[in-house]
Amino acid sequence: MNSNTKTIEKRRLIIVEIISALFILLFVYAALSKLEDFEKFQVEVGKSPLLNVFTGVVTLTIPFIEIVISVLLAIRRFQYLALYAAFTMMVIFSAYIVAILNFSSYIPCSCGGVLQNMTWNEHLIFNFGFFGLNILAILLYPIRIKNLSAVRGKA
Repeated sequence: MNSNTKTIEKRRLIIVEIISALFILLFVYAALSKLEDFEKFQVEVGKSPLLNVFTGVVTLTIPFIEIVISVLLAIRRFQYLALYAAFTMMVIFSAYIVAILNFSSYIPCSCGGVLQNMTWNEHLIFNFGFFGLNILAILLYPIRIKNLSAVRGKA
């Protein structure tokens, strides 16, 4: 591998690390906000016409999944897979927002912290920004590391 290729790989890895760090901040912040005011989170999820049947499961698993994805993003061996997990979480949450906005008369607010000051439409735009970052990280993920992770995962 020549020095130009190493430089490109290093830059790609730095971009991926920055995007992963942003997702870690987002997911840890979101999980801690939910856990900090767990009762409010539970009440609002219970009011959701789409989730009220699953309130107990949803309120316990969402913060847990956000934290697990954050931990996996911080571990290089699992980072590539975790980027896909983060993308999946963002797709699910965005689909939920679209469904609530289009098919529900009541729009619950179960976000905490700074995110609770956003409208649902602003949340959707915010999510699309993270979609873009996520896709960029997946596309830029260094091939050498991606292949190494796949080989280690099969061992």
